[in-house]
Amino acid sequence: MMRQFFAYYRPYRTLFLLDFGCAVLAGALELTFPVAVNVVIDQIMPRNNFHYILLACLGLLLFYMFNTALQYIVVFFGHSLGVNIETDMRRELFDHLQKQSFGYYDNQKTGKLMSRLTTDLFEISEVAHHGPEDVFITIMTLIGSFYLMFRMHASLALSMVVLVPFITFALYFFNKKMTNVNTEIYENLGEFNAGVEAAVSGIRVTQSFANEAHEKKRFHYLSELYRQSKLTFYQVMGVSSAYNYFIIRLMNLFALLFGAYYTLQGELTSGQFVSFILLSNVFVRPIEKVNIMIESYPKGIAGFKRFNEELKRKPTIQDFPNAQAVDHLNGNICYDNVSFAYDPQHPVLENISLTIHQGETIAFVGQSGSGKTTLCNLLPRFYERTGGTITIDGIDIQAITLSSLRQQIGMVQQDVFLFPGTVRENILYGKLDATEHEVEQAVKLAHLELVMNNLPEGLDTVIGERGVKLSGGQKQRVAIARMFLKNPPILILDEATSALDTETEQVIQESLNQLAKGRTTLIIAHRLATIRHATRIIVVSSEGIVEQGTHEELMAKQGAYRRLYESQFGSQTK
Repeated sequence: MMRQFFAYYRPYRTLFLLDFGCAVLAGALELTFPVAVNVVIDQIMPRNNFHYILLACLGLLLFYMFNTALQYIVVFFGHSLGVNIETDMRRELFDHLQKQSFGYYDNQKTGKLMSRLTTDLFEISEVAHHGPEDVFITIMTLIGSFYLMFRMHASLALSMVVLVPFITFALYFFNKKMTNVNTEIYENLGEFNAGVEAAVSGIRVTQSFANEAHEKKRFHYLSELYRQSKLTFYQVMGVSSAYNYFIIRLMNLFALLFGAYYTLQGELTSGQFVSFILLSNVFVRPIEKVNIMIESYPKGIAGFKRFNEELKRKPTIQDFPNAQAVDHLNGNICYDNVSFAYDPQHPVLENISLTIHQGETIAFVGQSGSGKTTLCNLLPRFYERTGGTITIDGIDIQAITLSSLRQQIGMVQQDVFLFPGTVRENILYGKLDATEHEVEQAVKLAHLELVMNNLPEGLDTVIGERGVKLSGGQKQRVAIARMFLKNPPILILDEATSALDTETEQVIQESLNQLAKGRTTLIIAHRLATIRHATRIIVVSSEGIVEQGTHEELMAKQGAYRRLYESQFGSQTK
């Protein structure tokens, strides 16, 4: 894990060496002050010449000014190093999440993913900055200050280090314990964020059902879980801090007690005694950092473990070896004995075979849960078939790169998602480099012109999160305009006009019919009146495809389709 962690330093070797070098130099220079005090007291002061003392203090002033510059470099450039590594990790994690399949997100909570992209990586950034230099400087300062103390008085120096093993034990024990506690904190924080995200996103549902008290109770439960895990963390940290405080103060006490004794015995000069006291403070200073290390390092280690666990989770759907990019597909689609299951015990589709010719408009109808949407979602490989083959123009879709395959397929889903921003930005999502003329044409084809004229900023009107400022029909038309702009050879319409009123639906339906000319169009329909024009209507049930044909042919059969039709329109079959 450490090798993986330090791999992120490679692009910033110069920055790391600058930060690390200045930190080490600053730490080494701190050792010179006690030595300088010893010289001033034992060698300069006996001369009774204040001029020499003034020169010595001036030298120390220059020393402190230089060390101040080093401190600035360590703080600014060191944190810059941490932020750069944090940013690289965040980009890598975001790219990784972008590659995950629909199935992955079916089992994830948004709040948990947000925690991994934010809180986890912030703690890693702190460790990336402080970790290597703190460990090295702690060791260097301990060795350097002990060496200087040992040169002054060996027995006194040894009395100081007798307590170091107790600090080492604390570092190991509390670090391990707090890493485990922090892992639990991150889990609870993820649940907490997921709960908050759901509560905020669903506020309209909450208020419409007057369930504020229920949401408050659930929020308090999640908040209490997070609170308890944080309290456990601070309890362990409190014991660690108190333990280390006591050991460090014992070291100071030992230095004072034994130093005074050896000074009275004439084995130490006054200057050496003062210098030893100062060196003992330098000696314990890095040990005091142990408390900070025990608080922050476990957070970073726990965060990096979770980061690694996520990166090791390979996308279930990705480009196959030797997959080829395609520039254009005609739209001849073939499902050959296709099967699919979200889990092995519950198959959704079994041995489905279907041929769709270029330019056909195919409508899928049937009861909810029969597999209509799933059948269409297999085509752009949002989910991976578990059996059989699916080809377009005779090419297995698994032999086509995901990006080029999905560029050839336009989809308007039943649950329209709009990004925060303007109407224009959402339409441009269909073709990011589209011209103004192309956008205007898409708006016109989707019959959005009147809507845009009534908005305060027209196409540049900010529509709020998920398009909250637009009606359901307006959001659906923005999604249709986005699809018009993409202009793909294959269309999938998942009840694309479901949110429109009857009059608007007829207008949009005409536009969709016009767009479908010369293109292969798959329509998932619940309202049968919208698909009477289809080249073929496919009736899907839990047993698979039970009927197919034109509206007139299926009505004449008096089978499953006719029963569906009559359930919507009564016995009127004309």
